[in-house]
Amino acid sequence: MKRILSFLFGIMLCLFVQAQFPYGTTGLLHMPTADMQRDKTVMVGGSYLSEGATPGHWNYDTYNYYLNITLFPFLEVGYTCTLHKFAMEWMGLGNKFRNQDRQFSGRLRVIKEGQFWKYMPAIVLGGNDVLTRDWQQEGDKGFADPSDQGNGHWNRWYIAATKHLDVYGDLGIHTAYVYNRRIDYHLNGPALGVNWKPQIHSHLNLMAEYDSRTVNCGLGYTFWKDHINVVTELNDFKYLSAGIYFKIHLK
Repeated sequence: MKRILSFLFGIMLCLFVQAQFPYGTTGLLHMPTADMQRDKTVMVGGSYLSEGATPGHWNYDTYNYYLNITLFPFLEVGYTCTLHKFAMEWMGLGNKFRNQDRQFSGRLRVIKEGQFWKYMPAIVLGGNDVLTRDWQQEGDKGFADPSDQGNGHWNRWYIAATKHLDVYGDLGIHTAYVYNRRIDYHLNGPALGVNWKPQIHSHLNLMAEYDSRTVNCGLGYTFWKDHINVVTELNDFKYLSAGIYFKIHLK
């Protein structure tokens, strides 16, 4: 009953308030896709992230904000900050947000949908938190941090494929393989997802996915000619998160 009530609350929230909001990149909820934004698209947004939707380093609910730019039709880069709490009881300041984790991301489309034949899916290679350091030791940890001590909390690499079909609206079918060597946020396996924008109301976006770690569902909604987007999700069908971002096209 608690999960049902949480899901209904998620639906109500999205209908009033919609990038892949945990990472600040294009995608579904957590899993990557091969969808790309229009050339010269800029997205600025922020999110409320439930503890269950974050890596193990966060044992509390938190927030993020991000800037994402599609430099070319085939290349997207992003910068995301996720807030940290830091306890300073000895100064009488309590456990409050006093720091932030920073991550860079990139996505490269290598095959456009329908490029060689009409059923060809789009293919994208990408990564999040692609540069990381160990906060206990000096020195670069490389591109896949295997420890739970390094700062690459959101680190992942992936290859994603996407195909869109006309099924009473726009039906997107997505698959990906996601990999990292994290201990506290282990991702290593296939991801599957779908989204549907019904023909009768294309501003609404229904999403469901298995991101190689959890099964998630959510809703997105666009306002003002796609400039304002809100999204909400139930991660693992019990952790409610939500985000909003502003999108402009410079070209």
